[in-house]
Amino acid sequence: MKLVLASGNAGKLEELQAMLAALPLQIVPQHALGVGEVAETGLTFVENALIKARHACQHTGLPALADDSGLIVDALDGAPGLYSARYAGSPTDDAANNAKLLDALRDVPGERRTARFYAVIVLLRHAHDPQPLICEGSWEGRIIDELRGSNGFGYNPVFLDEELGLTAAQMEPAQKNRRSHRAKALQLLVQKLSHLPTR
Repeated sequence: MKLVLASGNAGKLEELQAMLAALPLQIVPQHALGVGEVAETGLTFVENALIKARHACQHTGLPALADDSGLIVDALDGAPGLYSARYAGSPTDDAANNAKLLDALRDVPGERRTARFYAVIVLLRHAHDPQPLICEGSWEGRIIDELRGSNGFGYNPVFLDEELGLTAAQMEPAQKNRRSHRAKALQLLVQKLSHLPTR
């Protein structure tokens, strides 16, 4: 199956392509087909993923895969949440986002810094698909008070996987791709794809 990856985020593209490499899919980034970004006007992660996938389907006539994801911090009532990429404003700036997050948590003790990365992945077979495949995943952790590691992107340097004692930015890409929220959502997607009827 040839499908469009509806994302302009280079880090996400790299992760998704690596995780989907073993599937019998020909994955084409939307920019390679002349598809630009679309306004993410949804009020939930699912709505935004659907908006992005539908936009790519409409412009290419191909099935489209889109994800929406973010960091949910309990002590901040779920922020930065849906606005994770632009937490510190536009254009997106990972360093500014991390600085704003650490500042917001400055007086919050370690035990109350629980957080999770959340991802939803949507596959639309066509723009008017009434039954999109929707798969969710989350990755539990804690926000530390300093940046550690140089791998990955986004909030990876401040997100600690307590089981491993490493931040997401300290993990090798293959290790992160086995544990992440996006990996869990993709594993569900693979299961669902294997049960789709063939025509």
